[in-house]
Amino acid sequence: MPAAFDPSAAASPDSGIFGLPHSPDEAHVVLIPVPFEATTSYGGGTSDGPSAVLEASRQVDLFDVETGRPYERGIALLHEPEQWRTWNTRAKERAVPIIEAGGIDHSNPELRAASTEVNQICEQLHDAVYRTAQEWLAKGKRVGAVGGDHSISYGIIRAHAEKYPGLGVLHLDAHADLRDAYEGFTWSHASIMFNVVKRIPGVHSLVQVAIRDMSEDEHRVIEQSNGRIRAFFDSDINHKRFDGIPWNRQVDEIVKHLPQHVYLSFDIDGLDPTLCPHTGTPVPGGLSFPEAVALISGVVRSGRTIVGFDLTEVAPDPDGGEWDGNVGARLLYKMIGWMLKSERK
Repeated sequence: MPAAFDPSAAASPDSGIFGLPHSPDEAHVVLIPVPFEATTSYGGGTSDGPSAVLEASRQVDLFDVETGRPYERGIALLHEPEQWRTWNTRAKERAVPIIEAGGIDHSNPELRAASTEVNQICEQLHDAVYRTAQEWLAKGKRVGAVGGDHSISYGIIRAHAEKYPGLGVLHLDAHADLRDAYEGFTWSHASIMFNVVKRIPGVHSLVQVAIRDMSEDEHRVIEQSNGRIRAFFDSDINHKRFDGIPWNRQVDEIVKHLPQHVYLSFDIDGLDPTLCPHTGTPVPGGLSFPEAVALISGVVRSGRTIVGFDLTEVAPDPDGGEWDGNVGARLLYKMIGWMLKSERK
């Protein structure tokens, strides 16, 4: 930490994430911004999530009463690769006619060609994120990703599962994301966890929390997973709350299904949508901010280690409001703080 840095001073507009001065090589926590939302099927704007979180992060006070001074370990956000933006623009353009048609029509050669190209671009993006995460993990960093739609999580989860085989994914989301090639897109944001459990053998278990919107097929995937996927549905969480079971006791029940190494994959729409009103697919219900933080802290309280994370689906207000970015930045700082605290523990 530079001697002249004052953590209590106002951040300058051109400073790094959370107003910090660290370069990626200096920082212990390296964040990968992924401005990609090719298969978004309802609301858009999440490709601007990383920049919205960066801007809002400069308003976050760096001392945290729960986790202390996470900033002292160093936190840096990488620059957005221009190529990733280019891929996003092209893939979104090619995906539009398929989404407008309600999904892929395999009898239509134009739609088949468009679907193939979108899937190829997504594969390139996932490989690039994977290689970036792999590079920084090899340097001993803790690595997180900021999206972007939830599909961007695949590459970074793959990298962590290789470094920490047998890890568990703790997944906060309104949606199960267990659809097989939704709308004809193999790498749809609605298929991220289907792809994780199908294609990444290093992931031992998937624990889903606050799920409240899914298809019958997705529910069947959970039921037929032989316990590899455990879902804690929003309705069940609330029924227990109504019966007087404290949230921390519910958290203990959730966390016990996770192995020692835990990866956090947090779609912002797992929260109450009043906290993320412009996210692409908001659903009534969800966790409050303190409940989400208590879930993360419960992982650490149990003695488990948080090894990496992603935060996705933050979409800024098109009219310029900063609420979504503000909530995203504060959740991000809490995730980082508890991750670092789990290292010390």
